[in-house]
Amino acid sequence: MGWHIAQINVATAVEALDHPQLADFVAQLDAVNALADGSPGFVWRLQSDSGNATDIQASADPRFIVNMSVWADVESLFDFAYKSAHRLVMARRREWFQRPEGAYQVLWWVPEGHEPTVEDGLAKLAKLNAEGPTAEAFTFKARFPQPDKIGEPEDMRPEPYCVGWE
Repeated sequence: MGWHIAQINVATAVEALDHPQLADFVAQLDAVNALADGSPGFVWRLQSDSGNATDIQASADPRFIVNMSVWADVESLFDFAYKSAHRLVMARRREWFQRPEGAYQVLWWVPEGHEPTVEDGLAKLAKLNAEGPTAEAFTFKARFPQPDKIGEPEDMRPEPYCVGWE
């Protein structure tokens, strides 16, 4: 059995997505999603009929949005997140989203062919927030090896400005 890496990241917008303050973010969604879809190692991403996931209601708060995807390997996801034009959007998230109270992104291994649900992702995020990085829910700063491999977590050294809120 092979493994893929799944990720979810969440955010609460400072305003409704149709508010002028979020216009630049919304205007970039299609381009960023197309960039992901065409990136090496991309497997799948959560999307509605709109082509993105911003209208998928994952909580009672309509400003709470989720983004979830599956990649062939961690390196491909890392390259997309931190070495492509995606990083430029991520670096501006403070303009569009509230500061999170805990972790807002989590990674975990899934069997090849598995498409996780939003509930799966939110449960992994809750696990990360409750326990810190583990083999079941981790981050780029503490990346655990595939379930069939033995090893210690590795710090992939993500771009500091894109990782934290300081």
